[in-house]
Amino acid sequence: MAFDSAAARDLPLSDAALEQLFTRARTRNAWTDRAVSVDLLHRLYDLTKLGPTAVNATPARFVFLTSPEARARLAPLMSEANRAKTLQAPVNVIIGQDVEFHEHLPVLFPHAPGAKDWFADEAGRRETAFRNASLQGGYFLLAARALGLDVGPMSGFDAAAVKAEFFAGTTVEPNFIVNLGYGSDENLFPRSPRLSFDEAAAIL
Repeated sequence: MAFDSAAARDLPLSDAALEQLFTRARTRNAWTDRAVSVDLLHRLYDLTKLGPTAVNATPARFVFLTSPEARARLAPLMSEANRAKTLQAPVNVIIGQDVEFHEHLPVLFPHAPGAKDWFADEAGRRETAFRNASLQGGYFLLAARALGLDVGPMSGFDAAAVKAEFFAGTTVEPNFIVNLGYGSDENLFPRSPRLSFDEAAAIL
């Protein structure tokens, strides 16, 4: 029996899948020593890259720190509250944005040959890079959970120092950092409140 992709798009995910992605998923502060394979990291990126971005710009860049030596380079650049869990996680991921992403548009957005010229203004280009790399970072978190991994996103770090240590001489700037692996319940906070629909949303 052939797979009907159009019909499949109309089907919601199972409750179990929604729990894994959202309702039971938690931001992890402690980690088991279970390793994350390189093959799984490739699979994670291959899912993340399919999420939509403006003009298919895909400005996010990912640096996966898997060795103790690489993670030790990052730890001193984290805020004090983030250092121990950064060292404990089996993988740290620096998610950055390439502020010169438009150089790739002739390949990534070929049906609009002049797309590169739309981003001649540096301020507009930086805004587009930041917005869409952040969007890709969100896809990354959900793709990781979908593959059975846990995540711990962090914004507490010295951005200038991370730029100098990991992106020196490039047009990539750090956006945020994610601890990645198989989390434990140690130091797991109770789930914080969320705003209700009426507090955060409107239907017009």
